[in-house]
Amino acid sequence: MTDERLIKSADRVKDVGEVFTPKRIVDLMLDQPEISAKVNDLTATFLEPSAGEGAFLTELLTRKMQVALEGSNSVDNYEDRILLGLSSLYGIELMEDNYRMLRHNLYQTFAVNYLRGLKAKGQPEHGKPKVLKSAKTIIFANMVQGNTLTYKNVQDQPIVFSEWASYKQEGRIWVKRTTQTFESIVEGEQTDNGLVVPEDSQLDLFTDFDPDTHEVKSKDSYLQYKPVQIVDVYKEELVDTNKE
Repeated sequence: MTDERLIKSADRVKDVGEVFTPKRIVDLMLDQPEISAKVNDLTATFLEPSAGEGAFLTELLTRKMQVALEGSNSVDNYEDRILLGLSSLYGIELMEDNYRMLRHNLYQTFAVNYLRGLKAKGQPEHGKPKVLKSAKTIIFANMVQGNTLTYKNVQDQPIVFSEWASYKQEGRIWVKRTTQTFESIVEGEQTDNGLVVPEDSQLDLFTDFDPDTHEVKSKDSYLQYKPVQIVDVYKEELVDTNKE
């Protein structure tokens, strides 16, 4: 039987209710038909409001990357699709050490599965730097250190998430990235699929939300980036919204 660490300390359990989820429970939850169907949709988004070190998110990423591999028709298409799957995952974590491990674990999971996919396609087992840099950019944008219940990050500023609105152009996946405050999402704005993000302070473990349909309330609440191929999001080129 695998020896899994479920707590870091009794004090942390008492102070912040921190308990890690065993892998068998992760697998059991992700194998549920309603969740599995969303995993198979690379654009279906998942928010983990108490992400820990990424037990759920890393397994979600592994599964989405397998879906991307199986549905790809070229190396370029594979790379586009794995980044698209990664961009659908969001997380919030309060504890700094967990947050650092969350980002590390997601990046390592992405890199390992990326190389395995290249090998499966008969390609050299070294990834393109821009794909790996874009993966890191997405992870840093989508994983936030903060408090889900207060909607604030550790700097006591509003938590902000990025939207990655995707579209196809000349056979490649492009994205238009904008940002939106987490609070404005949770206030109950409705998504395209009819789902309203819960207003209760206790969010569901897998809150499935689509951040690209929310009305922008203030220019101060978001940034707009130039549309780019998804493999080039690491460039982070902003649109000048001050132009008339």
